[in-house]
Amino acid sequence: MHKKNIFILFFIVLYSFGQKNKELSLHVKQFEEIASLQQKQKKPVIVFLHTNWCKYCFAMKKNTFTNDDVIHKINTNYYFISLDAESKKDIIFNNHTFKYRPSGINTGVHELAIALTDNKLTYPSTIILSANNEIIFKTDSFISSKDLLIILDKITLRQ
Repeated sequence: MHKKNIFILFFIVLYSFGQKNKELSLHVKQFEEIASLQQKQKKPVIVFLHTNWCKYCFAMKKNTFTNDDVIHKINTNYYFISLDAESKKDIIFNNHTFKYRPSGINTGVHELAIALTDNKLTYPSTIILSANNEIIFKTDSFISSKDLLIILDKITLRQ
């Protein structure tokens, strides 16, 4: 009986831990949603610009954006958009349609990625837009969760 109780307790702890992590995830939005979201509640927008082949992008996805404190701060104070710079989907944002621009065989970049980085594409890039869609922060490198929290705190204080 004792082993059975230990097993049940172990299972409950594991299940609870799994449930906690499932609840804490970034609320990812699409560019097309931002205008209506801003009408309901004004917030800055974090755009995480990445590609599928970038190892530093992958590291940010797996480390920075899975940190509980980062997730909580972003979900509470920001809208978050994850933009694949090589996406072929048309994106309507700020009354403009941005398209994929091929540059060779199976290669190209999205016009919105170009616009957000002033044609200086580096991956990963993190861009923060004001509630009025103005760029208020931009960096083109890996950001740790600790550093991102510092950046977000400074921007939140300015708002």
